[in-house]
Amino acid sequence: MPVKSLNSRSSLTVVLIAGCFATAITMGVRATMGIYLDPISTELGMSTGAFGLAIAIQNLVWGLGQPIAGAVADKYGSGRVLISGGTLYAFGLFLAANSNSTTEITFSLGVLTGLGLAGFSFAVILAAVGRLVDESKRTMALAITTAFGSVGQFFLVPTVQAFIDSAGWRKSFALGVVLVFAAVAAVRPLRSASGNRGVEETTGTGRQTLRRAFRHRGYMLLLTAFFVCGFHVTFIAVHLPKYLEDLGQSTRVAALALASIGLFNIAGTIGIGWLGSRYSNTALLAALYAGRAVVFSAVVVIPMSAPVALIGGAALGLVWLATVPLTSAVVLKQFGPEHAGLLFGFVFLSHQIGAFIGTFGAGVYRDAYGSYRGFWWIAVFLSICAAIMHLYIDEEPGGAPMSSQRLRNWVTSPKVKTLGGAASVIVLLVALGAWRFSAILADPTVQVEEAAFFCALHIPGGPLG
Repeated sequence: MPVKSLNSRSSLTVVLIAGCFATAITMGVRATMGIYLDPISTELGMSTGAFGLAIAIQNLVWGLGQPIAGAVADKYGSGRVLISGGTLYAFGLFLAANSNSTTEITFSLGVLTGLGLAGFSFAVILAAVGRLVDESKRTMALAITTAFGSVGQFFLVPTVQAFIDSAGWRKSFALGVVLVFAAVAAVRPLRSASGNRGVEETTGTGRQTLRRAFRHRGYMLLLTAFFVCGFHVTFIAVHLPKYLEDLGQSTRVAALALASIGLFNIAGTIGIGWLGSRYSNTALLAALYAGRAVVFSAVVVIPMSAPVALIGGAALGLVWLATVPLTSAVVLKQFGPEHAGLLFGFVFLSHQIGAFIGTFGAGVYRDAYGSYRGFWWIAVFLSICAAIMHLYIDEEPGGAPMSSQRLRNWVTSPKVKTLGGAASVIVLLVALGAWRFSAILADPTVQVEEAAFFCALHIPGGPLG
């Protein structure tokens, strides 16, 4: 039975405001986990690996709960799921503030907060927004909602760091509790009636839709590639501050680098939303993962300083969560909005399995080798794999995967040749510039600032070569 795609009680603006505010708080508070690593591990005697395991459990519980939360939201409406999830989220933060052992931190920040995030994060919020917004505006609405996760990150990471410095890590959790409850109070416009349908015809029961999805090669490739996204973003969100501190940067610089990721992700995600309404979403996803490979390589190769850390954070931000609205939009194109919560739930479960491995694995790797360097190269390899996977995904309903002939036609098209040529030149210049920059720094007569300014001109054969 068709009904309106936008709830009669809520205008598009009100729906976006509610979705954006809830996403900003839930993901902004979540993004602060990395800056708690040092103070909590120091006071409680936890190793990097033990703290990484707690956050990894959070991500795994979050992921395992996503399909359940999505299915419940599809059947009974989003409001109850969002309120229940937000309440659990706040309670987990409250218990974390009163924890005195590794076990208590693991239970509070790992299990309880993970359960809260399952009901009060992207999968449920984006599914609710997707159901309440017309298809013509969906990709942009999803992009704007996702981008506000980074608005929260940009403001909350340095704010919480300041609270930790002035009042200690325990009292700083109070800010998160208050903000999460404020977000819970704001989600009323995202409520959707049970059994809500969009303008599209019904696609069958959730079980039937899920069976079709798991037989759809494009959906399975999308699900597998999103594992890589989870591996990347959680590894960086939790371990980037420690990585920068290992290279001699201050906690303030580390917090600002995380905030820079959030700031520039706003531009990256909204820009992708605009492009996604005009170009192939899967092709854009392939480009984003290829861009991550380049940025990750630069973070490892270029000698670290405060300006490099902040520029690196900005570059990471441009390719940070821009994958989320595109991935969500592809799922909606393939199967419609009727069971979006359930289908998003399984995609985000894959994301969180990647997050578990990325977070826990990075902590174990650093404890074993004293450095994150090798782990960054694993992230680069996975980026390349994900970029290739997206070239074989058809985003149309019931579509077959891209055939070898279609892939060849796409690769040889004039637009792709032009973009590929420009990207290749940029990658080559960046790589050569980084290599030459390293060589210049080995010369004690050259100042770092001079090297940074002239490194691009020192390419072999260039004017200063």
